[in-house]
Amino acid sequence: MTSIPLNLRGLKCPLPALRVRKALKGADAGSLFVVECTDPMAAIDIPNLMRETGDAIEHSLTDGELLVFHIRKAAA
Repeated sequence: MTSIPLNLRGLKCPLPALRVRKALKGADAGSLFVVECTDPMAAIDIPNLMRETGDAIEHSLTDGELLVFHIRKAAA
Protein backbone atom coordinates (compact mmCIF):
# COMPACT_ATOMS: atom_id res chain seq x y z
CA MET A 1 0.00 0.00 0.00
CA THR A 2 1.34 3.43 -0.86
CA SER A 3 1.43 6.37 1.51
CA ILE A 4 -0.81 9.38 1.12
CA PRO A 5 1.03 12.71 1.55
CA LEU A 6 -0.61 15.57 3.45
CA ASN A 7 1.35 18.80 3.08
CA LEU A 8 0.08 21.03 5.90
CA ARG A 9 3.09 23.34 5.95
CA GLY A 10 2.24 26.92 6.83
CA LEU A 11 -1.15 26.11 8.38
CA LYS A 12 -1.69 27.27 11.95
CA CYS A 13 -3.55 25.62 14.81
CA PRO A 14 -6.15 24.13 14.65
CA LEU A 15 -6.08 23.61 10.87
CA PRO A 16 -3.45 20.80 10.74
CA ALA A 17 -5.42 18.63 13.17
CA LEU A 18 -8.71 19.39 11.42
CA ARG A 19 -7.28 18.47 8.01
CA VAL A 20 -5.83 15.23 9.38
CA ARG A 21 -9.20 14.37 10.96
CA LYS A 22 -10.99 15.00 7.64
CA ALA A 23 -8.47 12.91 5.66
CA LEU A 24 -8.72 10.00 8.09
CA LYS A 25 -12.50 10.10 8.10
CA GLY A 26 -12.65 9.41 4.36
CA ALA A 27 -9.81 6.85 4.28
CA ASP A 28 -9.85 3.07 4.13
CA ALA A 29 -8.65 1.10 7.14
CA GLY A 30 -4.90 0.57 6.96
CA SER A 31 -4.20 3.69 4.91
CA LEU A 32 -0.89 5.37 5.72
CA PHE A 33 -0.64 9.15 5.74
CA VAL A 34 2.62 11.09 5.75
CA VAL A 35 1.73 14.42 7.35
CA GLU A 36 4.12 17.39 7.16
CA CYS A 37 3.46 20.39 9.43
CA THR A 38 5.34 23.50 10.45
CA ASP A 39 3.05 24.62 13.30
CA PRO A 40 4.74 23.69 16.60
CA MET A 41 1.32 23.08 18.20
CA ALA A 42 0.84 20.12 15.85
CA ALA A 43 3.29 18.21 18.08
CA ILE A 44 0.57 18.33 20.75
CA ASP A 45 -2.61 18.46 18.67
CA ILE A 46 -1.99 15.51 16.33
CA PRO A 47 -1.07 12.97 19.06
CA ASN A 48 -4.15 14.11 21.01
CA LEU A 49 -6.27 13.63 17.89
CA MET A 50 -4.90 10.09 17.49
CA ARG A 51 -5.92 9.28 21.07
CA GLU A 52 -9.46 10.47 20.23
CA THR A 53 -9.79 8.63 16.90
CA GLY A 54 -7.94 5.42 17.78
CA ASP A 55 -5.64 5.79 14.76
CA ALA A 56 -1.89 5.35 15.26
CA ILE A 57 1.25 7.41 14.81
CA GLU A 58 3.73 4.82 13.55
CA HIS A 59 6.64 7.22 13.31
CA SER A 60 7.29 10.89 13.91
CA LEU A 61 10.29 13.14 13.48
CA THR A 62 11.29 16.74 13.81
CA ASP A 63 13.69 18.36 11.36
CA GLY A 64 14.17 21.99 12.34
CA GLU A 65 10.68 23.48 12.20
CA LEU A 66 9.28 20.62 10.10
CA LEU A 67 7.21 17.98 11.92
CA VAL A 68 6.50 14.72 10.08
CA PHE A 69 3.98 12.13 11.27
CA HIS A 70 3.35 8.71 9.72
CA ILE A 71 -0.26 7.97 10.65
CA ARG A 72 -2.01 4.63 10.06
CA LYS A 73 -5.81 4.58 9.83
CA ALA A 74 -7.20 2.04 12.30
CA ALA A 75 -9.45 -0.83 11.31
CA ALA A 76 -13.14 -0.01 11.57
